[in-house]
Amino acid sequence: MSEKKPVVVYGVSGYTGRLVCEYLREYNIPFIAAGRDAAKVKAVVEKIPGIETADYEIVGVEHNVEALTKLFRGSRVVSNMVGPFIKYGPEVVEAALQAGCHYTDTTGEQDWVLQAQERWGAKFAEKGLLLSPNLAQMYTTGEIAANICLETPGLDTLDILVFWKGLPTYASTQTIFTILKANWYYLEQNKYVEWDVTARADVVVPGQHETAIAVPWGGTAHPVWFKNDPRVSNCRVLGGVLSRPVMEGVVQTTQMVKEKIKPLPPAEQEKALADIAATLQASMPPRENPRVNTSIDSVHASGPLGRAHCVIHGNCNYKQTGMLQAYAAFSLLQQAPRRTGFASGCQAFGHRELLGQLRSFGLVSKPILTVHD
Repeated sequence: MSEKKPVVVYGVSGYTGRLVCEYLREYNIPFIAAGRDAAKVKAVVEKIPGIETADYEIVGVEHNVEALTKLFRGSRVVSNMVGPFIKYGPEVVEAALQAGCHYTDTTGEQDWVLQAQERWGAKFAEKGLLLSPNLAQMYTTGEIAANICLETPGLDTLDILVFWKGLPTYASTQTIFTILKANWYYLEQNKYVEWDVTARADVVVPGQHETAIAVPWGGTAHPVWFKNDPRVSNCRVLGGVLSRPVMEGVVQTTQMVKEKIKPLPPAEQEKALADIAATLQASMPPRENPRVNTSIDSVHASGPLGRAHCVIHGNCNYKQTGMLQAYAAFSLLQQAPRRTGFASGCQAFGHRELLGQLRSFGLVSKPILTVHD
C-alpha cells in the first residue's frame, strides 16, 4: 500500500491535517491520509474541496512504533499532525527513522524540538534523512523574516514578534497548555536563558496604532534554530493572538499555573492543564477567512553598528502551515534537502524559496524591509 504513495499525513482527523492534504492535492502529490480512527479520517478528507481529483488512500493505524513503521515503510515523507508532540511524537519519529522516511511536523513545543534534536538528530543525519519539527506559520514565517534581516552582514541579535488573528484549533489549545509545564528559553550570547513563565510585554504591532499583549509562547523554536548559527548570538521571541481580551486571559492563566500548578507533581500538572484546555476549545473552528484571519511576523535585527527590520503580513495561518508541510514533501520527493538531520524549514529548503511558495498561493505579502547601516 505505502509503496504507491510517497507521503503519509498522520493525524488527518484534525484541522491542520486536512489542510496539508488539501495542499498536497494542489501539488499533485499522492498521499496516505492516516489516523487512529479511519472513519474520522474519511469524514474529514471527503470534505476537502476538489478531493475527488486527488490520488490518496485512507488508513487507520494504531499509535505504536511497530504499526507506524509498517505503514510508513515504502513511503518517503511523513508529515505528522498528532500532538501534543512531547506526548505523542516519539513513536512517530522512531517509526519514520526505522522506515527510512523524512519527518516533518507542526509543533509549537520548544521542549519537543530540543528533545528531537538530542535524541534523533544525529540518527537521521546518518541516514541522509531530514528531521524538521516546527514547520508551521507561527515559526517558519518568522524565521523567513529573520533570515531576510540576516542577509545584511553584521547583525547578531534577533527580536522576533509573531501575531495572528483567529481561534486556535483543539490540538493547538492542547499544545498551548502542554507547554505551560515545560521550561522555556531564549538565546543570550549563544546560551539558553530561562524565561519566567509569567513574562509579558505590551508591544507595538506593525500596521496598527493599538498596542498588544505578547508572551513568550513557550519560547518557540527560533532560539533553537539560531543556537548554532554563527551569525546570531541573541534571539528572543514574543507572540500571541491579536485579541487583547484573549491575551489578558492567557496572562492570568500563566500566573495561575506558576502559583498553583507548577508546584504539583508532573502527572498532576498534566492532568490539571489538560482539564483546563478541554474547557476552552473542544470543537473544530470554522475554515479560515483571509479577510479576517491575518498574521504578522515582525523581526528587528541589530548589531553594534547596524539595524534591519522586516515585516511579513499574511493571512490564514493554518493554511500557511498546510502549504509549508505540503511544499516540504514536494521538494523532498525531487531532491535532497540542503541540510539533513535536524534542521528548520529555512535550513532545509531556503528562506527565499519558502517565501516564494507562500506568496505564490497568496498567503503572504511582499516583505517590508528597512535597513540602517
